Amino acid sequence: MEVILQVMGIHRTYKDAAKSLHILKGIDLHVKQGEVVSIVGPSGAGKSTLLHIMGGLDAPDHGQVILSGQDIYALKDAQRAKVRNTQIGFVFQFYHLLAEFTALENVILPLCVRDRKFNQKKFKEKGVKILEQVGLGDRIGHKPNQLSGGEQQRVAIARALINETKVLLCDEPTGNLDSDTGREIINLLMKLNAENKQTLIIVTHDDAIAQLSHRSIRMCDGKLQTKER
Repeated sequence: MEVILQVMGIHRTYKDAAKSLHILKGIDLHVKQGEVVSIVGPSGAGKSTLLHIMGGLDAPDHGQVILSGQDIYALKDAQRAKVRNTQIGFVFQFYHLLAEFTALENVILPLCVRDRKFNQKKFKEKGVKILEQVGLGDRIGHKPNQLSGGEQQRVAIARALINETKVLLCDEPTGNLDSDTGREIINLLMKLNAENKQTLIIVTHDDAIAQLSHRSIRMCDGKLQTKER
């Protein structure tokens, strides 16, 4: 399998008037196409910061993030925003759905951003198809307050995949769910990997996700340490 994402020599420091915090201390990581990689470790280790840098949300002080052969931080802001929209999907602990939009409208929003030639019929057909894939074919017209937490997270996953993104970055995707619903989300993510060869990088405290991943990497004090699997 080809390497789809490389992280090389990543450092990140946050500063304020009182102190300086060196969060990431020279991170090197490569992820292959179709791989499931979990990043585990204590709170404050820098896991979410690393995920945000891999996704183009927060620039490193030093180092490179290479996605499909392209250094995303060598791009201008507008170009990097396009990469985020078309090649990277994000799933967070909190779903970040727009309350006034239906499940279908939330899912197709990235399509509308990507293609200004708005084709309502085409977008809706694609949105319905992916909502059916995540088990929500009967909930497309429901708004977030009419959905359970697990259903909202499924909508968020569908939204992250609608542009056929190469890499799905998940930050504690089961952290806001009860154990049974969390297992459903884990099973869905693994199904997407098995059926679509979807590349997944998951920051998690959930041992079940770590056990099901192709690789589970421990992070502590801003460094990647042991490969658990």
